[in-house]
Amino acid sequence: MTKTLVNTVAFLIFSTILVAAQMEMPSSPPGNSKPAGTKTLTGIVSDSMCGAHHMAKDKSPAECTRMCVQQGQKYALVVGAKVYTLDGHEAEVDKLAGERATVKGTVKAEVLTVESIAPATKASK
Repeated sequence: MTKTLVNTVAFLIFSTILVAAQMEMPSSPPGNSKPAGTKTLTGIVSDSMCGAHHMAKDKSPAECTRMCVQQGQKYALVVGAKVYTLDGHEAEVDKLAGERATVKGTVKAEVLTVESIAPATKASK
């Protein structure tokens, strides 16, 4: 019984030290003002349902994108075969629906949190 009690106390002390050490660690490296996931991507502004292939054949890509967003889909950026769901700055994104755009933001999995968006220049491919 004494050995079990000693082991339990030792485990609790060790756990407490680990938690305290983690609290002392900085969440990001010093001097790194740019998050690791920040990227600048150029692609076509679409929606999360249609992606690169719009389903409303009687509408332009911009009209189809806006219609899908009005029906609950999210704006998306199609970059090659990859589709990133866009989060934030919906008013600016809407102005570029169906067009090539350059988006700067933070990428986490398949979601691109928009920091800025602008029409793509011919040099951006």
